[in-house]
Amino acid sequence: MKIKVCGMRLASNIKDLGALEIDFIGFIFYPKSSRNVEILPVIEIPKRIQRVGVFVNASLEEIEQRIQEFSLDYIQLHGDESPKFCQVLKEKGHTLFKAFAVDDNFDFSVLKAYEDACAYFLLDAKGSAYGGNGIQFDWRILNQYTSSKPFLLSGGIDLESVQSVLNLQLPQLYGIDVNSKFELSPALKDIPKLKELVKKIKNS
Repeated sequence: MKIKVCGMRLASNIKDLGALEIDFIGFIFYPKSSRNVEILPVIEIPKRIQRVGVFVNASLEEIEQRIQEFSLDYIQLHGDESPKFCQVLKEKGHTLFKAFAVDDNFDFSVLKAYEDACAYFLLDAKGSAYGGNGIQFDWRILNQYTSSKPFLLSGGIDLESVQSVLNLQLPQLYGIDVNSKFELSPALKDIPKLKELVKKIKNS
């Protein structure tokens, strides 16, 4: 089970996170987000941790600029991006996560058009914002997931719900994406709580 910690911004916080056994670190490039990154601190991140840039309906030019500026390993598209837009990024050599907002009425057939362009899907709870809403959807709907693509589960995951995630018998479940439930304030993560999360996941 992979662990992605999203919404990072502060140098000391990033340094402390880098000491934990996580797999992905997410930086949000969306001006309307309280976790938006404008200037990323110059800090060494262990090579074993992959850098993910999170974008919401951004232009191709902005995404490519951020890739260069911040040495991003992955692109996460968290808005209303089309399959064609994803395909263009793939053809430019970029590896993609595509996020979808899920509720009880979500139609999993929409994933099909994105399968060729994306390496992973990210299934987040549908809320008032594009992400970071701190709410869960009813995970029972994941039994309708028929895509062959691995996916990350997101949306309101906290320490109390980790065991429920681990109990999900879903072969395509690749990892979890956590954010607001592990924060002291926007973009400031609770490192001891994340340390406990890593312990629960990696020792399972």
